[in-house]
Amino acid sequence: MHPTHERITVRALFNTEWRGSLTAAFALLGAAYVVEHLANAYAYTYVLRPTSNYVGDIVLDNVPAIDLNFIIIECALIVIALSILYVILRPRYILFSVKAVALFIIIRAIFTSLTHVGIYPDHIMPVEFGLFNNLYIYLNFQTGLFFSGHTGMPFLMALIFWRNLRVRRIFLTLSVLFGAAVLLAHVHYSIDVFAAPFMAYGIFKIAQYLFPRDYALTAHHLG
Repeated sequence: MHPTHERITVRALFNTEWRGSLTAAFALLGAAYVVEHLANAYAYTYVLRPTSNYVGDIVLDNVPAIDLNFIIIECALIVIALSILYVILRPRYILFSVKAVALFIIIRAIFTSLTHVGIYPDHIMPVEFGLFNNLYIYLNFQTGLFFSGHTGMPFLMALIFWRNLRVRRIFLTLSVLFGAAVLLAHVHYSIDVFAAPFMAYGIFKIAQYLFPRDYALTAHHLG
């Protein structure tokens, strides 16, 4: 085992050995948000076309819409902030986590650009503007439907921290909670939610294949 595998700190990631990987990680993340922005802009103009109609859904057709914006917006943003802090406090995971998340954003942006279905008509969307709502809208969480980022991203984090049973259970619970919330609020179709864990698992395996050295760092640490 390389000596630097014994102890990885945030400062150590700026050393020569890991500097290139750290730079690549955040460059990929930056590119991911550019791709997402372009995909969201395209999706937004596309849904304005009269051909973008909503479709039937066996769950949404039989369950009344419930206002769960607090979970979908405020709780989601708080979870993101706490997740970022958690990863920073465990530097071994930074490189792989950033690259895996960037891949998730890019692949989801591609998928949301392929097929455009109108959002379900009685969906619950934020009606008041505030700090959390504005941040939510700025990050474009809800532009594009397939696949659900609310469901898929916590599932991806559960896979990244799979060796830590407690953290794994927390992220899996969040994935189920957010998935149920976006379904009950009718802001996602059933297929968006139920396909998200499979998409996240595929993205995780792609990240493992593309970034084996970064993933190897996480294998030496159980916390």
